Amino acid sequence: MVLLGWLATGNMNDARSDHTASVLRNGKVLVTGGFNYSLYLNSAELYDPSTGTWTMTGYMNHSRTVHTESVLLDGKVLVTGGYDGISYV
Repeated sequence: MVLLGWLATGNMNDARSDHTASVLRNGKVLVTGGFNYSLYLNSAELYDPSTGTWTMTGYMNHSRTVHTESVLLDGKVLVTGGYDGISYV
């Protein structure tokens, strides 16, 4: 029997809540959007579990929180909906 536990790892570049996360084909985790204290974020970061590091990977056209994120069959990621602090996007 293997017991799984928590493991401390590197910190994100932007602390965030209400974001989305998706596991990509290569095993990395893409995190997009979210809320950081008083800012709605449009940034995206990649987590590499083999190294425990986070890398900034780009910015969405709109800041958003409480949105959805789907990995498509071709490996691309579709981010839809959410709230940008003023209106729903």
